[in-house]
Amino acid sequence: MNIVIKDAKVYDSASPYHLQTVSVQIQEGKIIAIAPQINTPQGFTEVNLPDLCISPGWFDTSVCFGEPGFEERETLLNGLQVAALSGFTSVAVQPNTFPVVDNQSAVQFIINKSKETAVNAYPIGALTKMSEGKDLAELFDMKNAGAIAFGDYNKSITDANVLKIALQYAQDFDGLVITYCLDTQLKGSGVVNEGVVSTYLGLKGIPALAEEIQIARNLFLLEYTGGKLHIPTISTQKSVQLIQEAKSKGLQVTCSVSVHHLVLTDEVLHSFDSRYKVTPPLRAEEDRQALIQGVLNGTIDCITADHNPIDIEYKKIEFDHAKNGTIGLESAFGALQTVLPTEVIVEKLTAGKNIFKLEKTLIKEGQSAEITLFTNNNEGVFEKKNILSKSKNSAFLGQPLKGKVYGIYNNQQLIIQS
Repeated sequence: MNIVIKDAKVYDSASPYHLQTVSVQIQEGKIIAIAPQINTPQGFTEVNLPDLCISPGWFDTSVCFGEPGFEERETLLNGLQVAALSGFTSVAVQPNTFPVVDNQSAVQFIINKSKETAVNAYPIGALTKMSEGKDLAELFDMKNAGAIAFGDYNKSITDANVLKIALQYAQDFDGLVITYCLDTQLKGSGVVNEGVVSTYLGLKGIPALAEEIQIARNLFLLEYTGGKLHIPTISTQKSVQLIQEAKSKGLQVTCSVSVHHLVLTDEVLHSFDSRYKVTPPLRAEEDRQALIQGVLNGTIDCITADHNPIDIEYKKIEFDHAKNGTIGLESAFGALQTVLPTEVIVEKLTAGKNIFKLEKTLIKEGQSAEITLFTNNNEGVFEKKNILSKSKNSAFLGQPLKGKVYGIYNNQQLIIQS
């Protein structure tokens, strides 16, 4: 599809048009002209939207879809459509399906099923067989099949030797190891952040130490082995400090934070609503503020929606027994706008491409067109009608949002919210 995007403010710090309002002409997937005014030629679709802003396409580093095995939660194709309408041109797909994505045929399934879509789906292969934390999966084979990194989604590697070997082995082919950090023994049967709120509500707590001690251990392993390590969805003040210190030593470590940990705290748990049951748990206000500072000072490399659909029978039950997870693609941008400047949001929603060694496009003539379209002027409240996913387990229902995503242009397809 050939299009002309009219009167759009550019958010792209690497582009010569950063913060300028321009029109962009795209033909056969390439940006062929950028100017203050462009007349729409015959055969081109004109995109003219209120208070329009554009940026390089956003990339989410942690998205769960149910297929294969849990299609009742989310299918791959509908999930990618949700991602497109939420402003994401690329997503890293977690391996927590059934069967687990721990071999090359499972990786190829995701790539083949998604290759005609507007959103690029990049599989993350499981680090260990069946994500059981015991034996390494077929990392090299999965890398050759198209996996961009290796990790067991929301499962900590208890056996330090397994992680040590993974970090050493992955260096042979420049592989990226992802390790979720939580000491399961310190967590015990905890379900929420350990603190004043958990005590008041009578819910078993998960101490911040359970995350921090595992991060410290894994950073020691990284210092010993070398290689590259990505720590997803950190949630505490001390975690930020530990990663900052590791980076100052020159270790190749990156990390992400979820949208809900930047916006929400454990104060929302007073309703006992299991939509707020996530892992890691929502923390206290001082942790949230430290995470925001970590984003602003560059310690935290990227932001993820950590989108995890859970079907209703596993959510609408007693808090203790409910599964962890929230959907987050649809609300990600609007929620972030309530706590961060637009320029920072765009930077952190595109920085993951550097971490995962994916081609990063610019708003510049001659570049491939991979563009997110949005406005940062709208205000509203996130409601059930705004949920596009099959599962409805959003922690952001009833939360104020600022701005609105219109959609994307990618792979010569224009996907816009009606």
